[in-house]
Formats: sequence, structure tokens, C-alpha cells
Amino acid sequence: MFTGIIEEIGTVESIVRGARSCRLTIKANDIFDDLKLGDSVAVNGVCLTADEICFPSFTADVMAETVRRTNIDGLVPGSKVNLERAMLAGGRFGGHIVAGHIDGTGMIVSMVREDNAVWVKVTAAPEIMRYIVEKGSVALDGISLTVAEVGTTWFSVSVIPHTAEETTLIGRKNGDKLNIECDMIGKYVEKFVDHEKGGITEDFLKKYGF
Repeated sequence: MFTGIIEEIGTVESIVRGARSCRLTIKANDIFDDLKLGDSVAVNGVCLTADEICFPSFTADVMAETVRRTNIDGLVPGSKVNLERAMLAGGRFGGHIVAGHIDGTGMIVSMVREDNAVWVKVTAAPEIMRYIVEKGSVALDGISLTVAEVGTTWFSVSVIPHTAEETTLIGRKNGDKLNIECDMIGKYVEKFVDHEKGGITEDFLKKYGF
């Protein structure tokens, strides 16, 4: 489990590609103080397992399904990536609940500065947009952000200076793909309601005390 608060920006050292999978080696600094073999690290929001550690780098295998659903296939040696270790049980919960399980990708269509912030507009498929709620949470490349505006096929976030400095988001450009993880609470609610025949009806509400 992650929070979407990025700890540092790492650099891809190498990518060994299989037929559909790949093996990533990433150089970092700050995450090594307690990183152990088998620990989870979110790389651009993708939950990966560190199966080899050789300071200042760690290596992780990426299965084919993960490559298909994320922007990992577009990484090359030298690419910058957002890194976050799994949340400590006693840590502060500064972002929102992020599982590291990407729902799909979106594309940056505009980046506009407004005073000290930057508005980033992203288009996404209907299966992503159904979970995007104004003032709700979304993780973009692993960054916990608040949805500021929502259209039919797009949504926007406003990026504060600290987030711009500590993550890769503002270094991206129009046309770039971003990993998107929607708020899992909405997905659980939808699943629960789908299992109730007839959806939300008066009888459904009465059954659960409304």
C-alpha cells in the first residue's frame, strides 16, 4: 500500500526486454535506508518487487500484463521515474490510498501555468473517466493529486510548486502517457452495488438503514 507522496526521483539504468515482459534496473538514493529484498516500490505508480539490490540501484521484474497496462514500455535508460516505498504502518497518511495497481493510461493534452501552479489536462478512456470525480483523488504516475476539473473525456489537476519540484510530472510534455490509478473506494462501491440486483432502489436503501 502506498500514499502517492513521492519520496524521490530515480533514473532508469537499464531495461532488459523479454517477448512481452521486462526487467528494470533503477538508480536511486533516498529509498535505500531500509529497502530489503522482496520489498515493494512504486515506480511511476506501478507496484514492483525489488528482487535485487546493489546500492545505489535496485532491479525488478515487470510481467507482461503490467507492461500492457502502463507506460513502462516507453521507458529507456536515462528516463526519470517517481519512486515511493510501501507505507509504514505508523507513518503519516499524507496522500490517499494507492495500491500501485494501474487501471490504465491517459495522455497529457495541455499544461498551463496559473500564478504558482500548473494546470495539467489529461484525456482518458471511458473506463477510467467513470471513476474520476471532481475534488476526488487520482494517482498520476504514482503522484497523489486532487481532480480539479472533469469533462466527458478529460480531467485536470493543478500542480503546486512542491509537487512540481519533487516529481517528474512537470517535466513531461503534451502527448506523453501517464499511468492512472483511480480511487479504489469508488471501484469497491461500484462492485458492491453491481452485486445488488436492481442497483440502488428504495428497498436497497431501506435494507442498509437509509
